[in-house]
Amino acid sequence: MTKKRRVVVTGLGVVACNGIGKDDFWQANMQGRSGVVKVSGFNTDNFDTKIAGEVRGFDPCRYMPSEVVKKVDRFVHFGLACTKMAVEDSRLDLETEDKNRIGVVIGSGLGGMMFHEEQLVAHFEKSNPRCHPTAVPRISPNAVSSHIAIQHGCLGPNMVISTACASANHAIGEAFRKIQWGDMDLCVTGGVEATLSPLNFEAYYYLRVMSKNSVPEEASRPFDLKRDGFVLSEGGGLVIMEELEHARRRNAPIYAEVAGYASNSGGRHMVMPDLSGADAARVMADALKDAGRDAGQVDYINAHATSTVANDRAETMAIKNVFGPKAYKVPISSTKSMIGHSLGAAGGIEAVVCALAIKNRFIPPTINYKDRDPQCDLDYVPNEGRCAHLKTVLSNSFGFGNCNACVVFSDYNGD
Repeated sequence: MTKKRRVVVTGLGVVACNGIGKDDFWQANMQGRSGVVKVSGFNTDNFDTKIAGEVRGFDPCRYMPSEVVKKVDRFVHFGLACTKMAVEDSRLDLETEDKNRIGVVIGSGLGGMMFHEEQLVAHFEKSNPRCHPTAVPRISPNAVSSHIAIQHGCLGPNMVISTACASANHAIGEAFRKIQWGDMDLCVTGGVEATLSPLNFEAYYYLRVMSKNSVPEEASRPFDLKRDGFVLSEGGGLVIMEELEHARRRNAPIYAEVAGYASNSGGRHMVMPDLSGADAARVMADALKDAGRDAGQVDYINAHATSTVANDRAETMAIKNVFGPKAYKVPISSTKSMIGHSLGAAGGIEAVVCALAIKNRFIPPTINYKDRDPQCDLDYVPNEGRCAHLKTVLSNSFGFGNCNACVVFSDYNGD
């Protein structure tokens, strides 16, 4: 059997409502600073929910030519911006690389939702009954991976994975596998999502999963007894993943090693998780097995923890099932408390968090944790982050349709 190759993270790019670029984003996470605001992009008068993780101050022209800005959806703007940041951060000179060995694997649950919605409104209101000639390539979920490949000349595997809120973790995991088994040496991977359109906001509102809290920065409150739903957000998080020896040869900066990955299905319901946490427990255990670790070696869990009653309780049960008595000692936090839930981008943004947490030896907090839920009684790193030497970190993502993915990150000590 061919020996599996080792895979490391060498570059980071992020666009989030509480920070654009790894440095601003990480400072916000360390300080427990929320980026949730009142929605400004459209009218919310008909809804009790009036808040979102809206990315402000983002100028796509800083990251791509103006002609590209005009012809792609906002989720592609996020993808191209995050790619540019990650490539620069990794100190990659793509012109010296074998581009046949560079892949792009991105997660996105919705694809070009914003442009799609604009076209539908224009068509049915008859303000512009003729469909835009570039509608198909703008709407297609793979527009983001394809535009990244076009902009940077990547000729390896190119795909988008769409598994709702688990999309980015599935993309990271599949990219990890392809590098492990020699299909490519480098990959741009993670997730992007542009969720904040009027129809999409309304759809999630009537699904009754969004918080109605009127104080934006206090609305996302994972594991807290008074949580009342998630905060819809937008953004992206992409990483450069690289075969270890390739990274060593070019003296690349290494944030962390990708040690393991697993995915599965709960096979139960399109929206509700299994409250026993059985499927989520299984995916965590399988990811640890793939990484050659046991539960006792885990130093931190970046939880999926969206701030819904059912999800947070199910994940808590899953952690107890895997870790037993140690569940009460392992630090767990939800960075969604600061940025809300960016659906298919969530795992990508959280991969950036995990890499920076390992590199900086710091666990970001779960903010807005005030009232203890008796069914969520673990260590959620409430309100203040803490210093910690992190050797093994889990990143959980659980999507609608019971799609589950867990990625294991570890520190890289030069061995």
